[in-house]
Amino acid sequence: MDEVKLFGFWASPFSQRVIWALKLKGVNYEYIEEDIPNNKSNLLLHYNPVHKKVPVLVHGGKAIVESSVILEYIDEVWPQNPLLPNDPYERSVVRFWAKFIDEKTRPMWEFLDKFGEEQEKAISKNFEILKTIEENIGLEEKKFFGGDKIGVADLIFGWVIDILVAQEEVVGVKFIKADTFPRLHAWMKNFGEEPTIKNNVPDHNIIVDYLKKRRQSFRISAHP
Repeated sequence: MDEVKLFGFWASPFSQRVIWALKLKGVNYEYIEEDIPNNKSNLLLHYNPVHKKVPVLVHGGKAIVESSVILEYIDEVWPQNPLLPNDPYERSVVRFWAKFIDEKTRPMWEFLDKFGEEQEKAISKNFEILKTIEENIGLEEKKFFGGDKIGVADLIFGWVIDILVAQEEVVGVKFIKADTFPRLHAWMKNFGEEPTIKNNVPDHNIIVDYLKKRRQSFRISAHP
C-alpha cells in the first residue's frame, strides 16, 4: 500500500478538514506538523512550491495540494464512507455549497483581526453570509448538508465548531445561536457530536490562547 503523509498545522481549518476526511475513511497516515508561518520545512516547500502552504497530502510520493482538491482526491481514492452523493445532481449541489462555503467563509476570520468600525463591518458581513447559508442550504429535513452522513460541504464548514467558537470568545460576539440561526445551530450540534469529529479537534483553551496572541499582534501593528 502506498504511503500517505499529511503536512499540516494544528490551528489550520484547512488541515483540520483533511484530517477529518482521512479519519472518516479509515486511512492510516503519517502527520507532519509544520511551523506556520515562521519556519516552513524544506519538504513542504518541495511538495508545494507554488503556494508554500498547508495542507499537503503526499500519497505514494505524489503531492496533492489545496484542501478542497485533497478532499475530492481522498473520496476518489478511498471510496468507503463516500463524502459526495452518487446521484450526479445531488453531487453537483453539494459541490456548489462546498465551493460557496469555502470561498465565502474564509473572510469570516477578518473580524478577529480588525477593530472599531472595521470590526463592526466584518461582524455584520459574517451575519449576512451565515444568513444565506441558513436560508438556502436546505437543512430543514437533513442532519448534514448532504443528507444523513457527513460530506465534503460539512467538512469545509466544520471549522465553526471549534475555531469560530474560539474566535467568538476572544472578541466577545456570538454568531450561531438557536434563536438566530436555528438550523445551523442544530447542524453544529450534530456535527460536533460525531465521534470522528469531536475526537479530532484541538483543545479549546489552546485555540483561544493562540487567537488572543494573534489578535494582540494585529492590535499592535494597527496601533504602533
